[in-house]
Amino acid sequence: MHLHAEARDALSIQSDQPDPITEGDPNPGRPTTEVHPIDRLMDRASLALAETRYFDAANDAAHALNRARRDNDFERMARICLPLQEARRQIRQVATDAVSQRGTVQVVSHPGDLRGPLQPGCYLIQPPMIGADARVLRETAVKRRIPIAVLAREPLTRKGLWPLVGVGEVSIRVQVDPPRPLERRDDHITKDGYEGPVSLAWFESAGEALGDKAIADLDPDLHPHWRVDEMMEALDAYPEHEKLHQALAAACRDAIGVPDPVGRRPSPLDNPFSF
Repeated sequence: MHLHAEARDALSIQSDQPDPITEGDPNPGRPTTEVHPIDRLMDRASLALAETRYFDAANDAAHALNRARRDNDFERMARICLPLQEARRQIRQVATDAVSQRGTVQVVSHPGDLRGPLQPGCYLIQPPMIGADARVLRETAVKRRIPIAVLAREPLTRKGLWPLVGVGEVSIRVQVDPPRPLERRDDHITKDGYEGPVSLAWFESAGEALGDKAIADLDPDLHPHWRVDEMMEALDAYPEHEKLHQALAAACRDAIGVPDPVGRRPSPLDNPFSF
């Protein structure tokens, strides 16, 4: 697997600000006063990408992104997004390659469906398990450095659609067609009793729809800083989506040089008729 050229270029983030971070520096001999702490993390991410250590690259880039947000450093954030996307793309590619070899996505209704060691591949979580279980599975795989992609679906709607959900600090949702038309079964927890098969083509299309819906739902009238936060939360809920990384980078570029907002970010729970 080869890195996109844009990802390599985006890793060249330089600054003359002081750097208190020394652990894991790929160039420990240089003066620490020459490198910004965030750039130090991205140096490590760059080395990890070059050495195909994609979990390390994604971890360092994600930490750098969060640190840059705390500093309101939207320029660095915009440049970090592409290397982060590339590291996660490589991980997802290994997961989808594993499905291509096996022929199907694994449907998981109960923890017991995951017999034996967790394997690379794509997983669809369905009731009685919930979206939070999909997040736990993803985080477990990251800790164990096992490349997987995971989606969670909810019970069949009366319109014959599957709601998909991504869970983080916020939840993102979309409704999609199931792998094939299904009859509703009110006596079953999934409302359809479907246990598969689920093709890789459906899985990838459904995942695209979930991330695309989060992008489409972004309020263009929000303050630019808050749009960045909305995109970060969506990406946290579904980190496999490439275009969410790109939308976050675009939001960061729009926020560069914009003064801080006044007040607090609006919440979907706000009641416009309350006092």
